[in-house]
Amino acid sequence: MAEIKIQEGESIENALRRFKRKVQQEDIIKDIKRHSFYMKPGDKRRAKEALARKRSRKKIRRESTD
Repeated sequence: MAEIKIQEGESIENALRRFKRKVQQEDIIKDIKRHSFYMKPGDKRRAKEALARKRSRKKIRRESTD
């Protein structure tokens, strides 16, 4: 749970900016998106394999251009 304390004399905009940065650093948004719907184990495995294929293709493409 991200929490910040507003310092004396600090504007709301600055506090909100610090809060957003803290939420982003703790990967809270990514975690919420991941848990927002149920994914069956088989679907999860297929998505993970597809992501691995995509990363390997990207790596090969990057190495061939060098």
